[in-house]
Amino acid sequence: MTRSFGVGGAVLLAALVLGSGCSKRVEAEPEKQSASGDVSDYYPLAVGNRWTYRVNGRADKLVTVEILKQEEGYFHDNQGGQLAVDAYGLRDPKRYLLRGPLETGHAWTNVVSVSSTERYQIVQAGGSCDTPAGSFPSCIQVEGRNRVDAQATLINTMTFAPGVGMVLLETALETASQRIPQTRLELTKYELEGSRPSGASTPPAG
Repeated sequence: MTRSFGVGGAVLLAALVLGSGCSKRVEAEPEKQSASGDVSDYYPLAVGNRWTYRVNGRADKLVTVEILKQEEGYFHDNQGGQLAVDAYGLRDPKRYLLRGPLETGHAWTNVVSVSSTERYQIVQAGGSCDTPAGSFPSCIQVEGRNRVDAQATLINTMTFAPGVGMVLLETALETASQRIPQTRLELTKYELEGSRPSGASTPPAG
């Protein structure tokens, strides 16, 4: 019944379901914040890149996503994920996960099947994010929504750091009265073409 959604294998493992419509706002919009760089800066794609995530805060429950090959325009990882960056943004075979312009409030829609429409919005651009892997500046936070039925919507929130990739992923089930957390993935370490990028604090050993 559920539809999978993935940012590499990490989101695939979380078995995410995304995107339902957002209500229209009638109040004045705040000034838009933007992030520097382009979409490709926010998810480095190269064979050999690895990211390890802690699942739901458990040190004994880790998942590592490693890019194994590039084939037919997509980078394939060890968890079954496929990602590419094109002229419009970061995508998998069915949807765009991040699209420019990289500014707060920018939104887009993915129609992944006749019965599934996912809606995305950059909810924060240029903020910082703290994870077990370190503190990252100039991050972009994207929220995706998918209506399950008339009463519930599954929400996926991804945070991307420049030069690193996805550093935090949270999923929740939203009903009329509450938002119930489902899954949380936090970056604990990463290896990108044999070196760490600048701009992040040094993570704990191990």
